Amino acid sequence: MKTIVPLILLFFGFGPLEGWCQKIDQQTLIEDIQYLSSDGLEGRSAMSEGNIKAGKFIAERFKALGLSSQFPGFVQKFRLEAGNQDMGQGTNFVGFIPGTVTDDILVIMAHYDHLGKKGEVIFNGADDNASGTAALLSIAAYLAENPPNHSVMIVACDAEEKGLLGARALVRDFPFPLEQVKAVINMDMISRSDDNTLYAVGTRFYPQFRSHLLDAAGNSPIRLVLGNDGAPGEKDWSKASDHGPFHERGVPFIYFGVEDHRDYHQPTDTFENIQQDFFIQASELILETIIGIDQSIP
Repeated sequence: MKTIVPLILLFFGFGPLEGWCQKIDQQTLIEDIQYLSSDGLEGRSAMSEGNIKAGKFIAERFKALGLSSQFPGFVQKFRLEAGNQDMGQGTNFVGFIPGTVTDDILVIMAHYDHLGKKGEVIFNGADDNASGTAALLSIAAYLAENPPNHSVMIVACDAEEKGLLGARALVRDFPFPLEQVKAVINMDMISRSDDNTLYAVGTRFYPQFRSHLLDAAGNSPIRLVLGNDGAPGEKDWSKASDHGPFHERGVPFIYFGVEDHRDYHQPTDTFENIQQDFFIQASELILETIIGIDQSIP
């Protein structure tokens, strides 16, 4: 039981509040999460056929959006290594949108892999993390049409489930000095919450993001909680997903996610069990935060 409650920003409503401007293509967002969590992708485990299909889907979307990349074909290959064990090769997909004002970078990321199959049972990973990947693609579409002030790197990471291996490879071979990265925004599990709550992790370390989160939450019907970053009495998610390797290097981050639910890492984490309204609203809130950061950080 927590002894200290994180900062809660609570707003009531049954839909977007007046003045909220829809920027996400809702139909595409829902279609993308449905495809990425479909049986045909067999849970997207690193190096599996389903993982390869998901990667091809992401690369084709990056190309259709007109993104550039520092990696040929958007592909960053890396070795899947745990200790002294070489498990093969993983694949990150990296797109890039040049800034119109500064060469400083915002990194927006989500992992696209999941647990795959166990026997004939498919772990579809709709919330974990087809949700973050679908939001990543929709945010990329908006920013491609509305060029940002900062350069933006759009990253679909592989092998998060094997120990953040794709993110560690990205940090290790990052194509720019890490000092150019002003913010990492990571999305991992954002499509369902029984109590209408989305967490934003990182402001304990990087309080410069609080105002942007407050502004975005003020126009959202969902509840945003700032916390779970290791303050006394709180959980610590500061290294729980692909933002972790950046945080270890002192790169500022915000991690968006929900509490673990009954379907976490279960075969029941399927498209049918996401909450579409919450997912759309969470994606919009995250995009609004990104826009606020882009427009204000020098």
